[in-house]
Amino acid sequence: MSSKIILGIDPGTIIMGYGLISVQKSDFKVISLGAIQIKEKDQVLRLKTIHSKIIQLIKTHLPDECAIEAPFFGKNAQSMLKLGRAQGVCMAAAISMDIPVTEYSPKKIKQSITGNGNASKEQVAAMLQSLCKFNRMPKHLDATDGLATAVCHHFQSTSISPAGKFKSWKDFISKNPHRIQ
Repeated sequence: MSSKIILGIDPGTIIMGYGLISVQKSDFKVISLGAIQIKEKDQVLRLKTIHSKIIQLIKTHLPDECAIEAPFFGKNAQSMLKLGRAQGVCMAAAISMDIPVTEYSPKKIKQSITGNGNASKEQVAAMLQSLCKFNRMPKHLDATDGLATAVCHHFQSTSISPAGKFKSWKDFISKNPHRIQ
């Protein structure tokens, strides 16, 4: 497998998280992660900003693939609708730049990163900090959620997760001590 860049997105209408990783064979490294605050009051203008920010990330980093977190089913239908629109705009931006998009459920992402589909944002961030060896935790955990989406996509496409060629996370760690601090 040749090298590739994966853009992971945690869509949001107020804060949108993203992470970019560079993949070489089964190894990966973080290129960038962050959270973009959407300050517009009008919902349509928020969607326009989301679209332009995704296009800007794509033009800057030239990802080969995009992974996006799917909206989770909550109690507030209005929030779901807004989040679904944000996700759709992110997908449309990537597709318009001929970048394939894969969608993952929040549970699948958490399972892939921590081994627990019900892990908290903090647990996901802590595991990523250990795997990716970054020193400072970002201000917004939306950034690590975006990174988690990219890493999940990498794990799913290379069968590096316990669901793939490893029996468990313990097995993965024992065979990859260089990836753990």
